[in-house]
Amino acid sequence: MMALAIQFTHYDLKLLRAGITVEITLAAVANVRLMTAKNFALYKEAMKHQFIGGVARKSPIRLTIPQAGHWHVVVDMEGHHGQSESSIRIVETAPAPRFQSAS
Repeated sequence: MMALAIQFTHYDLKLLRAGITVEITLAAVANVRLMTAKNFALYKEAMKHQFIGGVARKSPIRLTIPQAGHWHVVVDMEGHHGQSESSIRIVETAPAPRFQSAS
C-alpha cells in the first residue's frame, strides 16, 4: 500500500465521551476531519474513510464527539493552497440534565 502523500497535522484526542466539543482554530481555509481510530488508519493509507467535518472556511470550527471512543482530528490542505497553522482545544460541555422521579 502507498502511504498518504498529503501533509497533515494530526491531533490524537485519546478517549473522549460523547457530547464533548472539540474546537479547532485555523489560520487559513483547510480541511478538518474528526474520525475514529479505525478511520484514521484508513485515511493514512489513502483509503476510503468516514469523518465529521470538511472544508473549514471560518475559524474556529467546533465539532462534537458523537459517541464515546478514541478520536483523532486531522487538518490538511488537500485542494487548498499553502499551509494552515492550527491549534485545538477540548471544550467541556455540561452533562445533559437528568429527569428525577417525583416521590
